[in-house]
Amino acid sequence: MAEWLIASGLGNAAPTELRSELALFGVIALRERFTPWQLVETLGSLLCLRRLDRGRPLTDSTGDSLSDAEPDGALWSAVLRRAERIDAEDDFVLRELRSLDATAAPLARLADNLVEAAYDERGAYEWLLAARSRLGLDSLAADAVTPELRSLLTQLTDLRLRLRLEQGESLTLADPHARAGDLLVALLDDTEDRDRVTVLAADPDDRLTRITRRRLLLAGVNELDLDVQTGTDLEERFADPDLVVTQLPYRPGEDRSVLAALTELERVAYLLRPGCTALVLGPADALVDELKSTEAAQLRSALLRENIVESVIALPGGVLPFRPGYRPALWTLTRGPVPAAEGKVLLADISSEQLTPGVRMRLAEDVLLWRAEGFRGLDGHDPRYGRVVSVADLDRAFGGPLTPPAPPTSAIWSDKVTERPALIAEAETRLERTTADTRAYEDEQGPYGGAVLRRVGLLPERTTLGKLITARRVTRLPGHRIDEKHLTLDGHHTVLGPEEITGERPVGDRRIDRLLLATAYERAALTEPGDVVYTLAPRLGVYVDHDGFSVVAFPARVLRVNADATRPLSPRVLAALLGAARGTSRSPSAVRPARRIEDYQLPDLDPDEVLRFDALLAETERRERLLRAQADALGEARRLTIAGLADGTLTLGEARTINRT
Repeated sequence: MAEWLIASGLGNAAPTELRSELALFGVIALRERFTPWQLVETLGSLLCLRRLDRGRPLTDSTGDSLSDAEPDGALWSAVLRRAERIDAEDDFVLRELRSLDATAAPLARLADNLVEAAYDERGAYEWLLAARSRLGLDSLAADAVTPELRSLLTQLTDLRLRLRLEQGESLTLADPHARAGDLLVALLDDTEDRDRVTVLAADPDDRLTRITRRRLLLAGVNELDLDVQTGTDLEERFADPDLVVTQLPYRPGEDRSVLAALTELERVAYLLRPGCTALVLGPADALVDELKSTEAAQLRSALLRENIVESVIALPGGVLPFRPGYRPALWTLTRGPVPAAEGKVLLADISSEQLTPGVRMRLAEDVLLWRAEGFRGLDGHDPRYGRVVSVADLDRAFGGPLTPPAPPTSAIWSDKVTERPALIAEAETRLERTTADTRAYEDEQGPYGGAVLRRVGLLPERTTLGKLITARRVTRLPGHRIDEKHLTLDGHHTVLGPEEITGERPVGDRRIDRLLLATAYERAALTEPGDVVYTLAPRLGVYVDHDGFSVVAFPARVLRVNADATRPLSPRVLAALLGAARGTSRSPSAVRPARRIEDYQLPDLDPDEVLRFDALLAETERRERLLRAQADALGEARRLTIAGLADGTLTLGEARTINRT
């Protein structure tokens, strides 16, 4: 089936994704024979062996005499001989392959299939590691970050530009807490000059160091330019790192030490020589929050005074999927910043943002321009997500939070902010005008009074909507299935769907072009003025389309009142009675409503009572519109005033409306 979808191009996913799913299905099917760790380590070693042997397939028996009677044994023996010859010092694959016997031969065939599906060994290994959670290796995925955060870190390092500036020289990339190598591999994905990159890494877990070593080799790093140590120290024989990207080891909240996190941060800072940069991802309670420990506050202040901290960024939660309650933050460090940045730090807070492409791009521009230019006053770049703060000010607030003391300058001087006084004055004028309109209407019509009395005598007979439809007093019309891609903000016809009818979306927010409606939806009919549009999903909603000429989107439907019937209803009265009908809601666990709308019971009012009820409903609608206009104008003025006082761009003078009692 998957092969047919790939060949026909009819799948909803890309062909590469379909191939990966097909190949990974074979991996997951082997979980009963091998542990998840064996699958990841052995398949990774087999893929790495292929790469070390210049891409020669593992099932290629050239030079080996394989017996038809024992194909698995012969194949595995050939694989082991190849591993012993190529990886004699056991840097990459030998240990893992020796730990299994001939029963692992199917994994060699599967590794070749993975390469064929992914086009190369690297793609196959990344597919495999992307499925680590599905294989049951939650411990291997626990420290993984979201693709959005990896993309942000890649943008903040700007590895491609660094390689171009080096003009042919190599660049050393390091991670002293590499884990499975996710951050390093993400950075290497951003450049094609991997032959000019030396990579240093370390991790206390020997299993993870070998996984990282294989990933980096498959990512294109030369074997001689690669060193991954088991432990906490990087190999000192190589040149000092030009770029460090790391994630501090995770500790549960009850065991987390702010001082330990800052000490690890200090160790990273010591790795940098002048002109070099580090990105350190760690807990916000150590990197951003106010510190209660004097020792921790002293250490953080010392790092700030060392003129090495470039920026401090509070990140949104959820960027570590397996740690949903973990609050992360990011420090960028640069040894020997540009003169215009000396003695200053860029503080940014995007903890309430989503890491959309736009947010990532703007934040990366803030940091990269700060790194390149520093503070340039009015002619410089105003950060969109932070404020430039003096280290001396932070030192005086000993242990205080490293958060922006005010909104970004670019936000304060934006057109939306500078126009607030005028917008507030406009809202106040609109409020005054609508208040005058309300008073004039009340002077003309008098105070509101519905003349409502208690009914004496028999109650009205009951009927149902189904009976009204059968008696042709009401006609029911279907809604139309409208493709979302055909909806715009500036079409000719309003589209009324469940969102508009239930009030979740403003009426008029979705529209459709009349030419497109005529060509793509030939049978679509427009509403007539006074049509009642209703929906039962996700709940009952009723809306009277007084203007008409709208398109009703399924599952919404139309009820059209027959004005020529013997006992006519009005659209307003029908909508009001349907909205007040009993038993219209559903229980939280119910899939369907409690009853069909045809079964909704309504009072069969006399024609004179229908007329009086319709007039009352029309009167309440007119008064509601007047009051809503006042409320909207007052709410707009209130919202803008609060926003201006909150960010410090507005102040209050003497006003006649302020009650001083």
